[in-house]
Amino acid sequence: MKNASPGARKNFSPCGAIFDIENKTKTLEKLSAESEKEDFWQDANRAKEILKQQADLKRDIEAVTSLEAEMEDLEALVELLEEESDKESEEELERRLKGLEQTIQSLEFQQKLGNPDDRSNAIVSINAGAGGTEAQDWSEMILRMLLRWCERKGYETEIIDFLAGDEAGVKSVTFTVRGPYAYGYLKAENGIHRLVRISPFDANRRRHTSFASVSVIPEKPEDVDIQIDEADLKIDTYRASGAGGQHVNKTDSAVRITHLPTGIVVQCQNERSQYRNKQMALSVLKSRLYELKRREEEEKLEALRGEKKGIEWGSQIRSYVLHPYRMVKDHRTGMETGNVDEVLDGGLDPFINAYLMQGVPQTG
Repeated sequence: MKNASPGARKNFSPCGAIFDIENKTKTLEKLSAESEKEDFWQDANRAKEILKQQADLKRDIEAVTSLEAEMEDLEALVELLEEESDKESEEELERRLKGLEQTIQSLEFQQKLGNPDDRSNAIVSINAGAGGTEAQDWSEMILRMLLRWCERKGYETEIIDFLAGDEAGVKSVTFTVRGPYAYGYLKAENGIHRLVRISPFDANRRRHTSFASVSVIPEKPEDVDIQIDEADLKIDTYRASGAGGQHVNKTDSAVRITHLPTGIVVQCQNERSQYRNKQMALSVLKSRLYELKRREEEEKLEALRGEKKGIEWGSQIRSYVLHPYRMVKDHRTGMETGNVDEVLDGGLDPFINAYLMQGVPQTG
């Protein structure tokens, strides 16, 4: 390549081995053969699990196949540029190389997400800490930050419960995130988030510290092995109202379910039908009970190992400082940046990636 920039020349290599495509293809063939058996649907739960595994494997294989096709196209483009170079083609090569690098990086991160739950959709809850309007405004900022990140990723989001702040912001909000590896990525946001700034609500312009908690759990399918006794449920209905007074219903369609043995409370007000809100709330309850069971098992193992994790309200995972200097710092990985506005606008990838690459244990 005569005039192409130095960064344009790359050594291309097949990615199949790196991402274990050979074994995934063999596994897919075995699952496909099993799904074609006459008695496949006799065990419906097993059948659904096999179909889900097939879909996951197909997505992985197609991603790598597409990646290798792009690499072959770029090899051809490099060869053309070596014979006759022009600025427009060089710029196209640089742009596509950058996209290729990002795609490879994304696939590498997904390799870190080996837990079956990592592929799941996510249920995210944000709750304001002590501090009234300050904390509630901070919760709304976190909500915007996470929704913007989801938008950048192409994930679908749906707010299923929203409790507005007394004067501004959000007291609590729960939303679902649907897309490949939604939980695997978003679990990095699980924990306490701390904000330091000059308060826009303080007439004396004093510096305030606010806290908000983010809880992220995997969304479990309806047939997950969690038994719920109707006698253990307290179900209340109330009139729904969305953020800013939107979608206000004239009937008591919103549903609040309290699981009496554990004290877990779930709410849904997004649907106009009380039945649909109840079904969504029950789905969230199943996911939370599943997560509770998983964490209890983890705690038993930690007790056997002599491990102890202290999770207090002040033990923040990340700090966002807007005054007297500007910096966002993750206290688990040491990752930090001065570009606070970018982070608050959804630029969370550097923090999520650092968390995944270092294999930091999940908190929360």
